Amino acid sequence: MRILSLNGWGGRLGEELVAYVKDADPDVFCLQEATSTPAATSPWLVYRDGGGELLQRANLFAEMADGLPGHQAFFCPAARGPLYDGDRTLPSEWGLATFVRRSLPIIGQVQGFIHGAFSTDGFGNHPRSRNAHAVRLHDYATGKTGVVVHLHGLRELDGKGDTPARQAQAARLIELIGRIRHRDDGLVVCGDFNVLPGSRMLAELRGIGLAELVTQRGFTDTRTSFYRKTPRFADYMLVSNNVDVRSFEVVAQPEVSDHRALLLEIG
Repeated sequence: MRILSLNGWGGRLGEELVAYVKDADPDVFCLQEATSTPAATSPWLVYRDGGGELLQRANLFAEMADGLPGHQAFFCPAARGPLYDGDRTLPSEWGLATFVRRSLPIIGQVQGFIHGAFSTDGFGNHPRSRNAHAVRLHDYATGKTGVVVHLHGLRELDGKGDTPARQAQAARLIELIGRIRHRDDGLVVCGDFNVLPGSRMLAELRGIGLAELVTQRGFTDTRTSFYRKTPRFADYMLVSNNVDVRSFEVVAQPEVSDHRALLLEIG
């Protein structure tokens, strides 16, 4: 089973991102920063925050679903706020998307908020609401059942250090995992955590028996050349000890976001 995790950067390299994912052909694709704007007539919209403007792909979720017709597609919005097409304001949902190959039966799933709650009337102030999505899958090829969870960790304006909000986020994530995982299930937890390698959040996940693959395997950068700042860590992939890791890569090329993709193959 191939599991791919990527923060899509709001789809700013949307066509390249879709092409890369189609070529990578994951069994499970975990996408953070997915957009859905049904009323949009243009493929591009603008996000405005603090005087700055950023391009956003209007319907990255729908484009990715079209690119993976052999997958079930799930969209888990964290907030609904305004994007702009010139002077026209359009309500747009923003959050997580999960794509699961149709040959893998989904025998359980749960989504929930690990910080805040769904915002219906704007993206809100930082730290904004954040959610997680978990699917429990059976792999007929191996006869194994496992859980794949992904999240987009909250962003604090002061950086990626430990905060009480991040500690509470970790507790809510672990509680969400406990609601879906059975005792012998393999577990994969991935996504854009927005924390540093020495964070308490990662320590809490190690405390439930997970190994973190990015630093364990010597990778020192999960950001691409589009990201100009430091530190260079944001994204992680963690596995339980009963997951048979065949390969793991922090993908350097192609660059389809300001984050690098994480690609895991398990047996």
